[in-house]
Amino acid sequence: MAESSEAKVIPIRGRRGAGPESDPSASSNYEELPGIGESLREAASLLAQGLAARTLGDDWQSKVSRGLAFARRRLTGDYEVDELGFDPDLTENVLLAILRPLYHSWFRVEVRGIENIPPVGGALLVANHSGTLPLDGLMTHVAVHDTHPAHRHVRMLGADLVFRMPVVSELARKGGTTLACNEDAERLLDAGELVAVFPEGYKGLGKPFSERYKLQRFGRGGFVAAALRTGVPIVPCSIVGAEEAFPLLGNIEPLARLLGVPYVPITPTFPWLGPLGLVPLPSKWIIAFGDPISTDAYDRDAAEDPMLVFDLTDQVRETIQHTLYALLLDRPEAF
Repeated sequence: MAESSEAKVIPIRGRRGAGPESDPSASSNYEELPGIGESLREAASLLAQGLAARTLGDDWQSKVSRGLAFARRRLTGDYEVDELGFDPDLTENVLLAILRPLYHSWFRVEVRGIENIPPVGGALLVANHSGTLPLDGLMTHVAVHDTHPAHRHVRMLGADLVFRMPVVSELARKGGTTLACNEDAERLLDAGELVAVFPEGYKGLGKPFSERYKLQRFGRGGFVAAALRTGVPIVPCSIVGAEEAFPLLGNIEPLARLLGVPYVPITPTFPWLGPLGLVPLPSKWIIAFGDPISTDAYDRDAAEDPMLVFDLTDQVRETIQHTLYALLLDRPEAF
């Protein structure tokens, strides 16, 4: 019986050149000097290995092996997808792999305070949002997965616009993003997942460059209520660098209304350079995770106390704002 290619759904928890072989006279000349022919063959072999390593990295053989294993799993359906569409196998082997060159070589991301993220159990990351395009969320996912000892995945909470966009919607789901609503957030936190929220939303993402690193409103504190109901810690996350990657100079409002999007950006490169204008500037990034704010001392009913929710929301916001200012002073230059 042929194996099924359908994934299991799990509940949430070159041409040869002239050489000794083609030139008999050359071969006989090598043989006149004992050991020279063998040395040249070894040198050629080492050179070929060096070129391969330069192209694929020092561990190129293991990369090829992992790639073949990934292809086999996709063909046979030997991978799992959770009820919200998250595909960890695809995320680890494709989506994060595509983002890593941007993370390491372009933005040169520096991560601080990764030890503040718990190794297991639910936790809520709360971060500032900026940079016109939501690259900050993607870079945060890479940062946590690649630098945390437990290699945890971050389950992002995304706006409804993300799930109305073709292709983007499917990739977002497979990468672990779900709709930014309390029901989904609490479901993930109760299941022990690491969830990230950007309370500023489009107000932060689309603010002008003149207001860079000035936090916008954090909404009504829905993220704090979700943390209180599930008893998970809140980890403030401060991201520096996204503001300079896509400096927002203006908004083409008539076109934005026509397309039904929050804004159509004008940046130093877009729309002047066409599609090339979507390439981010190589700003220097720092992602810092602050000390966790515990919520397990409160009852679930504490989420219904508006003053407590407001106080905790303001505490998280002030922590992130002060950290942003400190990181900007510590960063030698923007690029």
